[in-house]
Amino acid sequence: MSVSALHRSLCWVMVVLCPFSLAAADTGSAVLHSQGGVWVNGFEIAASTAVFPGDVVETKPGFVANLDAEGSSVLIQPESIVKFEGTFLTLEHGSVSVGTSASMSVHVNCIKVEPVSNERTQYDVADVSGTVQVAARKNDVNITQGSVLQKPPQSGPSQAATVHEGQHATRDETTVCGAAQRPEGAGHALSAKWLEIGGGAGAGVLVLCLLFCSGSKPVSPAQP
Repeated sequence: MSVSALHRSLCWVMVVLCPFSLAAADTGSAVLHSQGGVWVNGFEIAASTAVFPGDVVETKPGFVANLDAEGSSVLIQPESIVKFEGTFLTLEHGSVSVGTSASMSVHVNCIKVEPVSNERTQYDVADVSGTVQVAARKNDVNITQGSVLQKPPQSGPSQAATVHEGQHATRDETTVCGAAQRPEGAGHALSAKWLEIGGGAGAGVLVLCLLFCSGSKPVSPAQP
């Protein structure tokens, strides 16, 4: 193979690999494991895949998914829709079982469930038919109003409480949060993180790769 042909081949390898290396370097990602019946942003996945903040995971009837993030592990039960946000989860429907030493919380509309301490905490959150159910399996969790999704109603009794280990509590979503419209699921949209990778830093690295490919002529073995 000539020096020029080898140079061009290496250039195009760099063009292909640069965006993937950027994605792998993202520190807010997690790994999703499944054995089928799991969709991410509207696309079915197989075995394992990386997910990023803003990605929406949906499990079909009879299938579960395991989400491994730094300091946390989450079992997403069948028929659930969950939005991964890096340090917390938004549960749009279904149920999740969380084990965390990184204080990972779960948001359901304006309701927030989070560990009381940084000790390893295990808890379940379910949202079915407008009723939010919380069970503390190991250590305690707090239920509070007000999440990143919307502000709680200005009137009405406070729903804040601590659920102690071995106990459970329920909240009526409409009573606590009002009849506000639920946030639209992103099951059929690309993750914002992937858009940032493709349109921001990825584009810059791609330009550098192309400039390298169209740069100086290869050095001839007979002409320095």
